[in-house]
Amino acid sequence: MTNDEIVPGFDIEKDDSLKVELRRIEGVTGGLILTLSGYIDTYNSTSFQKRVSRAIESGFIKLVFVCSGLNYVSSTGIGSFTAFLKTLKSLSGDMVLQDLQPKVFEVFQLLGFSQFFNIHDTIEEAVGYFKGSASAKAPVREVFPLIFACPICSKKLKAVKSGRFRCSECKTILGVDNSGTISLG
Repeated sequence: MTNDEIVPGFDIEKDDSLKVELRRIEGVTGGLILTLSGYIDTYNSTSFQKRVSRAIESGFIKLVFVCSGLNYVSSTGIGSFTAFLKTLKSLSGDMVLQDLQPKVFEVFQLLGFSQFFNIHDTIEEAVGYFKGSASAKAPVREVFPLIFACPICSKKLKAVKSGRFRCSECKTILGVDNSGTISLG
C-alpha cells in the first residue's frame, strides 16, 4: 500500500532530504506509523509539517514516528514535532518517538524537550503505548547520560551517572541526583 493510498495527497509535498513511509497500526483506531529517514532542518520542515498535518486531518491522531533513520533534527524540526503534539493533544490524540539516534536525542535533551515527548526504544513499546500495555505507559528513556549546561558558565556538560563532579570550564562543583536534577556543591 502506498503513502497516498493511506493518506490521500501525502506525497504531494515530497522532499528527497526526508523520506517518510506510512503504515497503519493494526488494532489502533487512528493509529499510524511514520518511518523517517534523512534529516529535518529549516529547509524541509515546512514540507514535513504539511505532510504530517495532512495525515492528522485524515483522522490519524495516534502517531508513532520511527526515527532510526533520522540522522539530524534542527531546532526547527523539533518545533515541528512540538506543533504536532499540541495539535494531537487538542484532538485527544498523542504521539510517540521511537528509536531516536543518540545525537538526535541529544538535541531534544539540550533544548529541554525530551521530557515532553513519549520516547520508546522499540516499536512494540511504542505501539503498546496506544494499545494500553501497562509496561509501555511511561517513557522508557533513561535519565543518563544527561546533557546539560553548567548553571554558572553555561558550558555543555555530560553526566553519565548521578554524583558530584567539577565543571571542566569554571571548576564549579555540581551535583546530579538520580532524577537528573542539577545542584551546586
